[in-house]
Amino acid sequence: MHILSFIAGLGCVLSALLDAFQTVILPRRATGRFRLTRLFYVFTWTPWSAIVKRMKESRQRETAFSFYGPLSLVFLIVAWAAALVIGFSLMFYGLGSPFTDSLGGAAGLRTDLYVSGTTLFTLGLGDVVPRSALTRELIILEAGTGLGFVAVVIGYFPVLYGAFSRREVSISLLDARAGSPPTAVELLRRHSFEGGDNALTLLLEEWERWAAELMESHISYPLLCYFRSQHTNQSWLSALTAILDACSLLIAGVQGHPARQAQLTFAMARHALVDLSQVFSQPPVTNGKDRLPTERFDVLYKMLCQSGVRVCRDEGSMVRLKQMRGLYEGYAEAMSEYLCMTLPPWVAERPHKDNWQTVAKLRAQAEEASDGNPVAITPGLPLDSSVMAGIDEHHDF
Repeated sequence: MHILSFIAGLGCVLSALLDAFQTVILPRRATGRFRLTRLFYVFTWTPWSAIVKRMKESRQRETAFSFYGPLSLVFLIVAWAAALVIGFSLMFYGLGSPFTDSLGGAAGLRTDLYVSGTTLFTLGLGDVVPRSALTRELIILEAGTGLGFVAVVIGYFPVLYGAFSRREVSISLLDARAGSPPTAVELLRRHSFEGGDNALTLLLEEWERWAAELMESHISYPLLCYFRSQHTNQSWLSALTAILDACSLLIAGVQGHPARQAQLTFAMARHALVDLSQVFSQPPVTNGKDRLPTERFDVLYKMLCQSGVRVCRDEGSMVRLKQMRGLYEGYAEAMSEYLCMTLPPWVAERPHKDNWQTVAKLRAQAEEASDGNPVAITPGLPLDSSVMAGIDEHHDF
């Protein structure tokens, strides 16, 4: 019995240390179906998401989802610490609980747990004294493990939140460029000005690098996928999907725009999406809802034409676009269902007047005035309603 207890304790300690090493230190995807971290998220995310999805108010529901990422990080660290405490206590028990307890009585498993806890967290109270040389050495080993564990945890938080912050900067910048939630149509419409081709190419270059950084950081730290964005209609998944939509549209159905950068960005973004879906063991959805039915496709092309975007009107344009969509939409749907993150539409369901349009109108008035054509402005008139609104509903936290 004591030998089995010692072996079980040693296995528990080694499993916890290996799992923490793979999760925190190893800069690549961790492997193993029975890792502590994987089991932790399997048994916590499913009930959490099931409970939160029952909430009726969308803002409260999104806030509850946003709590999971940081809370899971805290409880994961607690789980590692608990595994180490239990593992070392089983090893002490396997040695016959060789301690002299100041409370009196024979030492047992409860004393072993107490010694293991005070040693791992380096309390060093001294009210329980070891009675063998091997036990003393084991206590020293556990104390050193505790110090290393604290150091790893301290270094873990800045890395995670640094990667999260870099991810969110580009997502926030996309709001003015593609709307909120971002859509492929808005992205192309807002770059239909003179010189917009170059601006769009630079934007796609930035998102190619963003997708590469997303893949590298989120494969090493999958926990970041559970962290939500600041605003309700923004997420890393919706931004990634919108960029894939825009690249697909540029490749399959838009004339005049340089498609080479769109191909490079599409390849990198799809690579990131597929790899992350594999990390979470989410196969692509094959029978999901069509995000772009025929009637919406006609609306999409009509809006692009009205904005001055040159589109391909041949019969094969929709077929080509559907083939491009088939390369990534199934994975996006799978991650959307698993993470409870809504995918963006191709065309905004409820078009609204963004603040950027009001600013563009005021700039046009300024240019007209600079050309010698005075613009009549009545003093005291209120600003446009979109400006007076301050923060639109799609910017709610």
